[in-house]
Amino acid sequence: MTLTLYTNPMSRGRIARWMLEESGADYETVVVDWANKSPEFLAVNPMGKVPTIDHDGVVVTECAAICAYLADAFPAARLAPPVEARGAYYRWLFFAAGPLEQAVTSKAMGWDAGADPQKQGMLGFGNFDRTIDTLEAAVKAAGDGWLAADHFTAADLYVGAHLSWGTQFGTIPKRDAFVAFVARVQGREAAQRANAKDDALMPAAEAG
Repeated sequence: MTLTLYTNPMSRGRIARWMLEESGADYETVVVDWANKSPEFLAVNPMGKVPTIDHDGVVVTECAAICAYLADAFPAARLAPPVEARGAYYRWLFFAAGPLEQAVTSKAMGWDAGADPQKQGMLGFGNFDRTIDTLEAAVKAAGDGWLAADHFTAADLYVGAHLSWGTQFGTIPKRDAFVAFVARVQGREAAQRANAKDDALMPAAEAG
């Protein structure tokens, strides 16, 4: 059985790396050069995007999909709740992949629907403040626990990755609940291992 992570340490590939470390999977890493994507990589993912994983010929792209796939592929890690209890798990995993990422990206690009309800509906997330307030309410409701179960899951990882990045670079406000949640998820051993591995690749990636 082979599992390959195509990534770059200056990318969302860090999310997939973290998920792999949480899953306990054995995997190899291929660093993708932004300026010179190889034909071999483009054959795996014609979009040329990272992260991409290849698990025994099964190719999965998009961070949320990779997280969900790995949670199911390595059930011993308990990164997904039981199937009959996945409502909140799917909700927050894909809230981060959809409304949250759209809201953050739209604000960064200067796209604003204003107060027009029809335009807000077309965007799918309504507006930035509503999206952030909704996520804050969920994180506060979790308290010192987790979003989707009585234990850490891929939903916490994916939401935590967005909050980590966003609060660090100013695209998501540093609200107290977000800062506390980030500290909790980033304190996990797997998160620290993943960061160390990606940080070690940074000099080569920057030179490339």
